[in-house]
Amino acid sequence: MTIPVNKPKDLFKKCFDFTLADEVKAQGLYPFFHPIDETEGPVVSFAGRQLVMAGSNNYLGLTADPRVKQASINAINKYGTSCSGSRYMTGTVNLHIELEEKLADYFEKERCLLFSTGYQTGQGIIPTVVQRGEYIVSDRDNHASLVAASIMAQGAGANLVRYNHNNMEDLERVLQKIPESAGRLIVSDGVFSVSGEIVDLPELVALAKKYNARTLIDDAHAVGIIGKGGRGTPSEFGLVDEVDLIMGTFSKTFGSLGGYVVGEHTVIDYIKHNASSLIFSASPTPASVAAVLATLEILRTEPQLTEKLIANTDYVRQGLLKAGFTLMPSRTAIVTVLISDQIKTLVFWKKLFDAGVYVNAFIRPGVMPGHEALRTSFMATHEREHLDKVITEFCTIGKELGVI
Repeated sequence: MTIPVNKPKDLFKKCFDFTLADEVKAQGLYPFFHPIDETEGPVVSFAGRQLVMAGSNNYLGLTADPRVKQASINAINKYGTSCSGSRYMTGTVNLHIELEEKLADYFEKERCLLFSTGYQTGQGIIPTVVQRGEYIVSDRDNHASLVAASIMAQGAGANLVRYNHNNMEDLERVLQKIPESAGRLIVSDGVFSVSGEIVDLPELVALAKKYNARTLIDDAHAVGIIGKGGRGTPSEFGLVDEVDLIMGTFSKTFGSLGGYVVGEHTVIDYIKHNASSLIFSASPTPASVAAVLATLEILRTEPQLTEKLIANTDYVRQGLLKAGFTLMPSRTAIVTVLISDQIKTLVFWKKLFDAGVYVNAFIRPGVMPGHEALRTSFMATHEREHLDKVITEFCTIGKELGVI
């Protein structure tokens, strides 16, 4: 008698079974990883074709600003292309210190700490500050980087609890269940990346005080857009002193790459000496730091850029609403058009692409079923002709596909 032997499962079976991307590509509807040949900001080139870029996070259009590019070139000439080490060891140059001091001053906090990417910033803060037996209280719609950081902390013994998106009644329900003796950190996006919606920060801060919780706000999509001089969500509500930690990224308004957190001196110093994503990562490159220094100066001295950005976004938002599209609630630089069907979203994206407009398709598993959408975002450097092109093509295709 032959005894059957169970064959060990191949670790890569899940990879071989993943066919969704190939299926979408076969239909000519694949919306991801398209290489840009050249960009001037509001207009980009794909395979020699010119498209209006309505999907970038380059909110103030500063990635193409000559002053920013020259600052990066100057930094490369002086420091080279890399610091070749972590901030903790040999990877700190005087540009890092200068930017930390200027960002702390800009955000009206005591100290600032730089990270190599925005994604790593949350991983440097949350698992470092929230430890075994303590609680992370997280909005269900927080950015994936915050979710990953929270799960990392959970794996080390912290408790992770979530509350319904921007629902302060549910946040209070969650806080009530946490033991009084346990430390807790409320974590939320300032502006939510999918919808552009702003957190109910006044109520969140009030609940944090009531239940003795600390707060962390990720302002990646808020800086340069809302708040005094573009200082983001806490500034928008006059709550800078009431929010404990504010983090963000340089890959949007600041036209570069990297991340930061600002807060009280002792807290930032603790993160600085304990965050593994800082200690074991190469430091931000001189060119990227120099670019942020240049954009920060522009942000301080040219508030008209933020005004132009909001005017551009409002123009498109009103045009699409008037046409009959269903939009997610927002008054920021993000205008998200609900399609609520996966295939129709992909077809709509492809028709826009073919018509000369680039937007972002949000489909499962990135969003819940029924929430498939096309997310547009705009820049201060878009001109009226670009915006009219976006509105016109949306309306033409929306009617063709029965969306409006």
